[in-house]
Amino acid sequence: MSTDSSLDTREATPTSTSGSRIPGSALGRIGLGALVPLLVLALWQSATSLGWVTSAQLPSPASVYSAAVDLIERGELATHIGISTQRVLVGFAIGAVLGLGFGALVGLSRLADALLGPTIGAFRAVPSLAWVPLLILWMKIGEDSKITLIAIGAFFPVFTTVYLALRHVDKNLIEAGRAFGLKGIKLLTTIQLPAVVPAIFSGLRLALAQAWLFLVAAELIASSMGLGFLLTDSQNNGRIDRLILAIILLAVIGKATDALVGLAERWAVKRWA
Repeated sequence: MSTDSSLDTREATPTSTSGSRIPGSALGRIGLGALVPLLVLALWQSATSLGWVTSAQLPSPASVYSAAVDLIERGELATHIGISTQRVLVGFAIGAVLGLGFGALVGLSRLADALLGPTIGAFRAVPSLAWVPLLILWMKIGEDSKITLIAIGAFFPVFTTVYLALRHVDKNLIEAGRAFGLKGIKLLTTIQLPAVVPAIFSGLRLALAQAWLFLVAAELIASSMGLGFLLTDSQNNGRIDRLILAIILLAVIGKATDALVGLAERWAVKRWA
């Protein structure tokens, strides 16, 4: 009977998952991920070359490429990219550090949760553009106001994920740590922090995406350089080719920075989680 049972179990167990298998190598995954952008590019080229849309509605890929070359020759494109990337990274770093600190404080302390939780939750609901007039009034139109706005955008995803993750750490793990004499900072670094590492990096990736979103709003504050400025300036001047270029650059650079955080996440999960 036991032999028949084991045979039935083996027969019921799938021996192949080829139907859902994806390439295991990094190169294979990159190639698979490039399929949709290539299809979009082909559809875009077809739509413009076959006259499905006018050039005023959607310029051809060649026109967007020419706009990029023109900005490169003028020496403007690298400046736009560099300034925007710097603003995002500085604002993201400030917002992430504050989000980690306040998230840990509110997540670990019921008193801090009662005092700060409702206020932070209320500020989280404020739209990004609502901060612009106040930041201009307080900080004028320099870099400080732009970076502060980006930091605000990056703060809330990190705060929320860290706060909720610490609130939901397995109580059995905490009790086991205390049974071994762990408490305070030692308990945090040995038990609680490793348990929330994946959640922390999920918050960081969301915060980085928010930082790029808030960049466009930040560069509305009397900016003369940057991808957000290029986007709005192109709209005002009817340069749809440059507008599309700015959108593509925001997508590509945003994905590149997200990939870097993803690498750090994989290292941290192997190290601590």
